[in-house]
Amino acid sequence: MMKTIAEKIRLLRLEKGFSQENVADMLGISTTAYGDIERGKTDLTLSRLQSIAHVFSTSLGHLMGEEDAITSQIQQLELEKLKMENEKLRLENQLLKEKLAGRIIVDLLRERTQVPAERQRIGF
Repeated sequence: MMKTIAEKIRLLRLEKGFSQENVADMLGISTTAYGDIERGKTDLTLSRLQSIAHVFSTSLGHLMGEEDAITSQIQQLELEKLKMENEKLRLENQLLKEKLAGRIIVDLLRERTQVPAERQRIGF
């Protein structure tokens, strides 16, 4: 589910262990004004978003969810790559098993069709 910027800001504050008062002080605004930001009641300017990102030591892209979308796409591609590698290994394993089974059968057939070598006479 896509989080709003306001929700993201609140979650970042909680992750950092800051109170609303702490963040409001760092931004130089009132606690009420900051609370309005978290509740989504304030239209944020780019400058204010950059300040908030700085306070939380994150990027503006992360704050706005852009990096999350990119990260999600990267993770999806990595998952697909792993699935393909897994399928390749499964097929290689199957092929090796079939080759081994074939060799065993060939060896058994050779043993059964070999003419026993003549016994050497031992002098008595």
